[in-house]
Amino acid sequence: MEETEFDDILDDWFIESLKTYKDLHVYQLEHPTQVIEWTSGKTVCVAGFTSSKNEILELRLPLKLFADENKGLCAERDFKVVHGGFTDAPVRCLRHIPGTRCVVTNDGLSSDLQVWDLGGDDSDVIRRTGSVDGSRGVSEGGSRIAARLSSQPQVLHGAESAGVRLTQLTSGQTVYTLETDSADPLSSLHFVSDAVFLAGCSNGKVYIADTRTSAAPQLSPPPPSSGESVLWWTDASAGPSCLDPSSCRIVRLSSCGQTVISDLRNPGGAVSRAQLDVQTRRCNADDVRVSWAPALDDCIAVSGFSGAVQIYSSSVWTTELQEAQPLFEHRGHAVSSQSDDGVPVFVTSHVWHPERPRTLLSAASDGSVHVWDWVDQSAAGC
Repeated sequence: MEETEFDDILDDWFIESLKTYKDLHVYQLEHPTQVIEWTSGKTVCVAGFTSSKNEILELRLPLKLFADENKGLCAERDFKVVHGGFTDAPVRCLRHIPGTRCVVTNDGLSSDLQVWDLGGDDSDVIRRTGSVDGSRGVSEGGSRIAARLSSQPQVLHGAESAGVRLTQLTSGQTVYTLETDSADPLSSLHFVSDAVFLAGCSNGKVYIADTRTSAAPQLSPPPPSSGESVLWWTDASAGPSCLDPSSCRIVRLSSCGQTVISDLRNPGGAVSRAQLDVQTRRCNADDVRVSWAPALDDCIAVSGFSGAVQIYSSSVWTTELQEAQPLFEHRGHAVSSQSDDGVPVFVTSHVWHPERPRTLLSAASDGSVHVWDWVDQSAAGC
């Protein structure tokens, strides 16, 4: 594409964005990231995943994003590196431990975890402070990690369903192990309450377990699929403390674009389903993300199939499979990238803001990071 033609396309998109975004800010990393993790309401942690030495950074979002009134009086519109460090290995998974200045990572090469101190007011250095031994078996992409607020910092981790364990960070003691003989590679781990967690497998199975008991986990079989070697990705949405099982919803997304939603009362059933309008391609376990909006009813975000992040509203879906169109599509990464080698740009990660309903962060394979607050222009919006 000629440079003038690219500039025209970029100009047209930014003009269009004035109508579709309340806020849009961009940042360029030296190397792309597959992880975006909130460390506070205004800061995130990112890290590279190349085979050589990588940066691990804590970024403060542009202050202008949070100036709901008199934005014109707020000059700070750039991301800022507030803490940084280096890792000799890729970072394929990263989780912040709530209530601490600590993150835990996995390199995708083994099931072991690395523990990092994010630093504080007296230091801007992120440094490694320890490790956690992994379990047997390594699925494609390594261990998945989950954490929740607890009196003593703990981390849930595992590469396969038979190796999921809850480990106390200070002592390294295993306080819970998922009891199952099936070694299904995991795609995700999620706490849906203080004690109950969900283990989503790449084959579509879902295990639901309670860390307070040694009882066998509840197992949900994979949804029916016509595709061969289909991969599945899972996310869980919990209501207040998940006291009502009907408020805890599970979404499963396949590499063919099929989406199935169920709840904890009947995880094997389907509350609704849809065929998403995505560019299906041959995917790896770490490529695709699906996530519930934490502060917006019935909305999910999907990325990894292309250079776009799509927002869907599941409120109109039924138990019958139907085609679904996105409520909103963020195409900024693909539009603003001018790749010299002709390789298309793909979104590598996205995350919703925990409190701002329509604010998301997304990262792409060209190293770009965007934070955007989208405008719902549909009459029947979420």
